[in-house]
Amino acid sequence: MQKITLGLGCFWGPEENFKSKPGIIATEVGYAGGDSPNVTYDEVCTGRTGHAEVVRLTYDEKVISFKKILDLFFKMHDPTQKDMQFPDIGTQYRSEIFYETDDQKKNAEEVLNENNRELNGKIKTNISKLKNYCKAEEYHQKYIEKKRQ
Repeated sequence: MQKITLGLGCFWGPEENFKSKPGIIATEVGYAGGDSPNVTYDEVCTGRTGHAEVVRLTYDEKVISFKKILDLFFKMHDPTQKDMQFPDIGTQYRSEIFYETDDQKKNAEEVLNENNRELNGKIKTNISKLKNYCKAEEYHQKYIEKKRQ
């Protein structure tokens, strides 16, 4: 099993979209990329922590590849928007791929460059080493699924 952490706007929608994909074993929403190892939703919403809302995926690389997940990532949001996704505005809603290994970094750069060619160099997605990931509060986990019940 492998893990990947992605920022693509509000984390509720991406978690819901990814959880049904073959090869995705588990999803978890949280915060990553900021200055502190522990933050709350209210703190992240101020825009002062440096964190992005993220979805963390555990996946079976025999079923779905890292690159395929990134292909889905680029289709699930607008990577040409800086520090926002649709109605949500702020640095916490930025487009970002958080890598954990050099191989993930290399693959992320390749996929980003391929997509950037198709979008005439307009992509604003960051690629960063994962730092200070923390799980979001329980009420955010599987939020859309809970609201349907």
